[in-house]
Amino acid sequence: MNTPNPNPENFDWTAAEADVANVVDLDAERTRRAEAGTHFEVNLDEAPQRGGMPVEAPPVDASGKRPIVPANWSTWPNIRHSLAQAAALTAYRAGFHALRTPWYTLLASFWAVIGVFRLIGRQLKWWWVSEQYGLRQKAADDNDPGMWLKLHREVKATRMWRGLVLGGELLALGIGGPIAYATAPTWALVLAVALVVAFLAHIGRPEDRRIITPATVSGRFRRVNPDIILRAYYAAGLGHPDKPHQQISFGSTMARDASGTGSQVSIDLPYGKTFDDAVKARGAIASGLDVAMSQVFITRDPSSHRRHVLWVADRDPLAQGAGRTPLLRCKPTDIWKPAPFGLDERGNKVAVDLMWNSILIGAQPRQGKTFAARLLGLYAALDPYVKLTVFDGGGKPDWRRFALVADRCAFGLAMTRDGDPAEIVVEALREIKADVQDRYERLSKLPVDVCPEGKLTREIARDPKYRMPVRIVLMDEFQEYFDLGDVSKEIASLLVYLVKVAPAAGVIFVDATQRPSGVGGGQVASQFISFRDNHQVRFSLRTGSWNVSDLVLGAGANSEGYDSSTLLPSYKGVGILRGASDATPTVRTYFADIDDAEKILIEARKLREAAGTLSGMAAGEDIAREIRDVLADVRSVIERGETGAQWEEIAARLADRLPEAYADITAESISAQVRSFGVRSVDVKRSGKALKGAKADDIDAAIARRKAA
Repeated sequence: MNTPNPNPENFDWTAAEADVANVVDLDAERTRRAEAGTHFEVNLDEAPQRGGMPVEAPPVDASGKRPIVPANWSTWPNIRHSLAQAAALTAYRAGFHALRTPWYTLLASFWAVIGVFRLIGRQLKWWWVSEQYGLRQKAADDNDPGMWLKLHREVKATRMWRGLVLGGELLALGIGGPIAYATAPTWALVLAVALVVAFLAHIGRPEDRRIITPATVSGRFRRVNPDIILRAYYAAGLGHPDKPHQQISFGSTMARDASGTGSQVSIDLPYGKTFDDAVKARGAIASGLDVAMSQVFITRDPSSHRRHVLWVADRDPLAQGAGRTPLLRCKPTDIWKPAPFGLDERGNKVAVDLMWNSILIGAQPRQGKTFAARLLGLYAALDPYVKLTVFDGGGKPDWRRFALVADRCAFGLAMTRDGDPAEIVVEALREIKADVQDRYERLSKLPVDVCPEGKLTREIARDPKYRMPVRIVLMDEFQEYFDLGDVSKEIASLLVYLVKVAPAAGVIFVDATQRPSGVGGGQVASQFISFRDNHQVRFSLRTGSWNVSDLVLGAGANSEGYDSSTLLPSYKGVGILRGASDATPTVRTYFADIDDAEKILIEARKLREAAGTLSGMAAGEDIAREIRDVLADVRSVIERGETGAQWEEIAARLADRLPEAYADITAESISAQVRSFGVRSVDVKRSGKALKGAKADDIDAAIARRKAA
């Protein structure tokens, strides 16, 4: 059932005509509505949310009769649109099959050969009248010689004339075939061969094997209509069809959404029922609709707390990945423009504004948290005017290639030849704090025509004379820096100050953690909470409970219908993005693995070298080592006949043979560098003792992957 439009005077008829693909006589419609009358002189509600094609075409009049001529062929604009759609679909199918024609030909030839033997077998079976064998056997079993002789004479006669038919076929083929080949035009021969091969292939192929692959597949999904929605809401306890003032009503027409991937409608709950009630009943609503919970999305309508928009996807929209990142084109980016992040549940592109923001990413382990944070870091790296600082408290291989471009970087918590990672973090944060304070002072002194609002501008950030480039601080597993003892007190204090103050000075924070609830105790624990809660943009992949989801997304997210704990474990790189825009979409992030990241970062380094903006650790003591081919160097020190070598052996051999580049290399350092290319650290036996090292085959495979990329 549908309720009348609550706001007929302000309804956007032009948009409705475009969506429904039908032309409405506006004068006749206004006359009809004027005769029907209206109840209110003042419009109380906004126009219903615009949808796409209605699920069921509306009747022409109250009798429910549908138009004799379908709407898409009723007017010249609609006819042109329908013809254009048909032409586009035909062209797509033609191109699809044209590309696969050689494969179709090969398949058809193969099955045609089998079809020849099957056809011969069928002909012989038909000639031999094998179906009568059972009757003759029954006559013999019944000891009825008269019936057996009668059947025998009949089968002999049948075989005789069927044999003549088969002989005629062979004679026709033997004589007619050569004559046709000699006299028929080429096009006729080609057509005849094609038809014969197609016929034989049809006979030869199994029933479940198609030769021609369909270019388009019609989706099958649960049909949703108003009656089903009412059933679902009443079953969920959100109203009662027979009680006064407890009926569910509709604020808009049940319609297909613009993307064509689902159906949507505006729902008015009974008075006293709230949006929160609908959110809590989302599972029951999904059950009533007979769809998965991941297909049901409930969005708040700001006009009323009892009204919301229900969108039901045809199929699970989050099960399909968003694909590889567009950053693989390795084109220069601009930090002042939104960074491509992924696709929402309806397939729309989602971008994140990095400028003036701090971004918190939280999730359970192995849900794509690091990949999401790294995606934003790669975008920033391709802008040669952005200064990067990268800290990874977990020490994973995912971030180590950022040493190619990072002004400051630290990986893990173990001591390296670069020093103590905790000390590197403290020194870097001190320097950033001093830079932020200095920026505010210098920005306040710039003339109005250069700095109109007292804020950093793109021109100031890119002009080297001002020394105020945009900076981005990328921290993965940042909870580790809050649990280091005394040094954590200063780190916590610096981070809280910077996350509150630095974004307005052009210093961006992107922070990821799997422990959003916090670590430690006392002042450091409270500073952790302050640091976590001062991020403007939140992205939560799957979490363990709604409480943890609220810690990542911010207080009140669950009451608004956003709970990342409802995401399925199979969703990788899927999370809820809150605070980046007015909407709060569920985003499938783009994918970039460690090889993709390395490719992008190598190009990012080249951009920085060309722009003269390479700085800090990327341009200092590590630059010579980064230019060297570490994989090739390690492979060269594994002797012929050795299947692998231990890290200590590799470090010693490199220091001995290439002292100019590896004089102070350690087993831990070379292990980290090689593992960053995806080489496994495995047990290698030497003199009866097994220690961690690398296999020659794994190094060769990593070199091959890099060449292929």
